[in-house]
Parts: sequence; C-alpha cells; structure tokens
Amino acid sequence: MSKTDETKAPKSSAGGLEGVVAAETALSRVDGAAGRLIIAGRDLPDLAETLHFEGVTAALWSTTGKPWSADEARTALGKARVAAFENVPTLLEAAKGLTITEALRVGLGLLPDTHSTEPHVRLVAAMPVFVAALARAADGKAPVAPDAGRSHAEDYLRMLHGEEPAPDAIDAMDKYLVTVSDHGMNASTFTARVVASTAAEPVSSVLAALCALKGPLHGGAPGPVLDMLDDIGGTDNIEPWLREAVMAGDRLMGFGHRVYRVRDPRADVLGAAIKSLKGVEERTGFARQVEATAKAVLKELKPHRPLDTNVEFYTALLLEALAIPREAFTPTFAVGRVAGWTAHIMEQESTGRLIRPSARYVGALPDDLEVA
Repeated sequence: MSKTDETKAPKSSAGGLEGVVAAETALSRVDGAAGRLIIAGRDLPDLAETLHFEGVTAALWSTTGKPWSADEARTALGKARVAAFENVPTLLEAAKGLTITEALRVGLGLLPDTHSTEPHVRLVAAMPVFVAALARAADGKAPVAPDAGRSHAEDYLRMLHGEEPAPDAIDAMDKYLVTVSDHGMNASTFTARVVASTAAEPVSSVLAALCALKGPLHGGAPGPVLDMLDDIGGTDNIEPWLREAVMAGDRLMGFGHRVYRVRDPRADVLGAAIKSLKGVEERTGFARQVEATAKAVLKELKPHRPLDTNVEFYTALLLEALAIPREAFTPTFAVGRVAGWTAHIMEQESTGRLIRPSARYVGALPDDLEVA
C-alpha cells in the first residue's frame, strides 16, 4: 500500500467482530465463562424474582436518561398501548399476505419517526399491541383493544387470546419479558446502535433491529426446538434420534451459544417459570428428558465443545405452554427485547458518536500501489 495513503488499515480484525469492543454500556453484561447475565446492575435471577417487566424497563431507561419508577413506566406504557391501537386498522389492511414478523415492520413504520417526547415509551407500548392484533388476524379473529390498567404481560396475553389470562400464565409471560429484555451487544442491539449513531430517529433504529432479529441465526431458533421435540416423538426414541443427529453433523436446537461456554442463565429462569404452569407437565417432563439425554450425548460425542442448554430451549417450551403461535415466537421476543433496544438507542445517542468501523481490504490493487 502506498506510503502516502491517508487511509489507515485496521490493526486487527475478527470474523463477526467477535471480541471487538464496539461500545461502552451500563445496560447489561454477558459473562459467557461464568454463565452470568447482569442487567441494569443486577443478576438476572434476582431481577426476575423481584421486578416485573415495567420495573426492568424503568431500570434500563433510567440508566441512560431521566429516572423512571416502575409505576411510572406501567402508567406510561398503558396509555401508550391504547394510543398504539389506533394504528391497528391500517396495519391489518396493509399486512395482508405478510408473515407476522414482516407485518410488524409495517406496524413500526406507521409510528411517527421523530425525536418527540418519549419515543421509547411509544415503541415499547406498540409492540405487544401490534403482535397480538397480527397473530389474531392470522387466525381470522378481530383485534382486542388494550386495557391501560393492566400490566404489560397481562395485557399482551389478553389481547392475544381474547380472554382473561390465568395468574400463572401472567407470571410466566412477565418473567419471559424480563429475561429477554437485554443481552449485551447482540446482533439486533448492535444494529439499533449503529442506526442511532447516525442521528436517525428511534423508530428507524428499532425497525432496523427488528430486521436483524428476523434472521434465523439470531431470533429464529425457538420454533425449531419444538420441531425437534415433535420429530423425536416419544421417550424410547430420544437417545437414538439425538445420536443419529449428532453423528450426521446436525445442530441440536436449543443447545450451544456463541457467548456462553456453560449453561445459559436465562434457561434456568425460564425453566423455573414453566414449573408454575398447569397442564403442561407431560410435555415439560418429556422435554427435560430430551435435555438431559442431549447433554450426555453431546458430552460423549463432542467432548471438546462446550454445548449446554441455551435460552431457546426453554423459550420454546414456555411460549408453547402460553399458547403463543409458533409464527409469533420471534415477534414475542421483540415485545421484550424492545426495552433493551430503546435503552441502547438512548445510550448511543448520548455519545454523539457515529459508529464507523474500518475494514481490511483484501482485493486486487492497481499496479501503481505497493503491496504492504
């Protein structure tokens, strides 16, 4: 490369930016070696036991903006859900022929894309309203209007199913939303921060994050976990099916993680939440047998690879137990993760710094340039 070239080549590179620090954040810390997830300064198990989704959302927002209490967040989100419902008729008309995730992009596009008062409230509130209406429309049912007086988890289940949710279902959904609210610099969160760094409006940043989430390598694993359980069928077939799959080089859905080298802490929280649900004991018991056998088979056949249960395994079981349609799994994930997305957007905006990484050029060079 020419010595007079003012473009400085990056000193190092990593595939997928793995190990590269792209930002400083006070929102969450993922410790893959220890199997710990810290959100807003607290370990996930403690968070899930002591705060509802509104409380966690308030804690995330308070980290980067004005202080929020859980009650303030609940009131603001309730009012904003009601306001978001005004967009549902237009959304359902525009969403014909689209999947729920594809249509959800349309729904976000209907929101005013401005830096006006508290756009993060509007975004978090709109997500369950739009997902519930789209899921019901896919089943030929009319949308159910939100109730501002209910919790976020309760109202989502009520809007989705059109009936009063049971207390154990509300608690399980709430713990799910808390568990997936934030998770470090994952692909969709990084996408949101990149867009936010350009000074684009928050709706654009969240819409970009949703597009990243749509990719099967990031947000599409829970459904295939259930497909795997369905394919195995019965207890006698668990070990033969798993051995054949591993020997064939197939990936066991719900096991292994890009960051965690031990058990995903989110799996424990969701696994505990499932225990409180009634009527799903047989399915859950079968799944736990599959989990135990899969871990043993993986340890035997892939002893040098740390493959333990990840969040997708128990996400699939929990959402199935709550009668969430499989095609709504990824959008339901977004109902919780949008809390983290909006907090990261605010954090990124506070830096005023454009994210502009370098790339190492490996292509051909003109003859007049020296090769370094």
